[in-house]
Amino acid sequence: MAIDIRTQGLKKPVPVAQYLFARLYEIGIRSVHGLPGDFNLVALDYIPKAKLKWVGSVNELNAAYAADGYARALGISALVTTFGVGELSAMNGVAGAYSEHVPVVHIVGCPSTISQRNGMLLHHTLGNGDFNVFANMGSQIACNTARLNNPAEIAEQIDFALRECWIHSRPVYIMLPTDMVEKQIEGARLDTPIDLSDPPNEPEREDYVVDVVLRYLQAAKNPVILVDACAIRHRCLEEVRNLVDKAKLPVFVTPMGKGAVNESSPTYGGVYAGTGSQPAVQELVESADLVLSIGALKSDFNTTGFSYRTSQLNTIDFHSDHCKVRYSEYPGVAMKGVLRKLIERVDTTKLSSEKLAPKVVNEVSENRDSTETITQAWFWPRVGEYFKEKDLVVTETGTSNFGIWESKFPPDVVGITQILWGSIGWSVGAAQGVAQAVKDMGEDRRTILFVGDGSFQLTVQEVSTMIKHKLRVTIFLIYNEGFTIERCIHGMEAEYNDIRRWNYTEIPTVFGATDKEVRKHIIKTKSELEKLLADKDFNDAKGLQLVELWMPKHDAPRALKLTAEQSAKNNARME
Repeated sequence: MAIDIRTQGLKKPVPVAQYLFARLYEIGIRSVHGLPGDFNLVALDYIPKAKLKWVGSVNELNAAYAADGYARALGISALVTTFGVGELSAMNGVAGAYSEHVPVVHIVGCPSTISQRNGMLLHHTLGNGDFNVFANMGSQIACNTARLNNPAEIAEQIDFALRECWIHSRPVYIMLPTDMVEKQIEGARLDTPIDLSDPPNEPEREDYVVDVVLRYLQAAKNPVILVDACAIRHRCLEEVRNLVDKAKLPVFVTPMGKGAVNESSPTYGGVYAGTGSQPAVQELVESADLVLSIGALKSDFNTTGFSYRTSQLNTIDFHSDHCKVRYSEYPGVAMKGVLRKLIERVDTTKLSSEKLAPKVVNEVSENRDSTETITQAWFWPRVGEYFKEKDLVVTETGTSNFGIWESKFPPDVVGITQILWGSIGWSVGAAQGVAQAVKDMGEDRRTILFVGDGSFQLTVQEVSTMIKHKLRVTIFLIYNEGFTIERCIHGMEAEYNDIRRWNYTEIPTVFGATDKEVRKHIIKTKSELEKLLADKDFNDAKGLQLVELWMPKHDAPRALKLTAEQSAKNNARME
């Protein structure tokens, strides 16, 4: 028998696919999303061998959305697609993960290195012999691209890519040729876990930034804390909550930061989004003489059309890779280390706060009118009372993203939105991923999805995956006859914002669900909704529930109307 000198020196030879999936399991992933294709089939055989579960979505776009949701709930996720046709279908979802700082490992099964070298005219190609064109596209929405072409380098490439994915909290792209799947590489490396610890700041630079922050903080008369998305994405919630508990300063969240702090805290003041904020919130934040801004992502929909009225002269920004004190920037000084030392060193006796945070409650009675019509203004505070501790609340791009601002969360509720990328239909796939992550973690928690009828029609097939894996998801499908968010922006009565009415509650049945596997409700009045939300079986249900919730066609949350108005003004100025 011939001896392969390339593997002769390996201490523990293992196939590339086995190594890759073993590493995914090691970093916490338990389920892999994606679809089979002829360039990834052999690799998929190794998934169960690594004790991983294959989810199998209905299409690649939904799989990418689901991987996004899974990562937001569990910390990181994996997505497997096939070369060209599969990966391009997933690209919108992966781009959203990149935009919103979500760590997704995108593994693409591709033609063999020999086929690539010879420029063969294969299916799923552009027919021009260029096998790098899709990887080059993917590299624009990945913090690392690994082409696994050389067995001697593959193990190191995989480990580096996974570390980059975790540290930067953004997708990576791994290109796995068919002839590399079963190549033997050094498995002894698996005995040493990948180092996922954050790179430490240079101590002297970190200490200097902390001293500067403390000087401004102790001099301030009305400081506030403002928490945004990157505090969540870059795993700084423990530091944020410790700072809030110790400093006892008024604390606010942005729409993308909702759920980042305990909304039952006496210092919690609500959602700040410029002119979209409640008046008391806007006044307090914008009159503050110091804003500790943690993990800011100041996008248009996160700021009600760039309507912040805070000054950089009164702002200290904490980010994952730098800090900024007023107009002085400190590159390479990450927020986590700075916040930890700030918590250690701050002398709370030297802090002052002349204004208290406004009290946050679910204003149900204040927004109840004399009709039985379910309005946006009444609905969102009312579901705030329905939420329980540790719920995971997924809201769709549209009325739900803006309405949820008016819901007060119980402790440890996780808010999951896609406000920056804003891909309509994202939430259905994301909810599947979130619920799968909860199941993988062995936790008894509710995943609650709020989605409009227009968005639901884009990605409805993922309900089939929820049924397939017996996931615990309650869907509130807002039936309001089309794309309400688009109506608010432009074309209130335009035909392009209308959709065909479906028999929504029959959809689970079409996807094969039995009456034991799904509960379906059509709710048209406040009284019907009150009765449903008070029902113990509804609150404690373990499987799939679909609530078709009727709302007026032209009704929209207050914040959405303000954002659309501000966006229209901004667009007019740019022309």
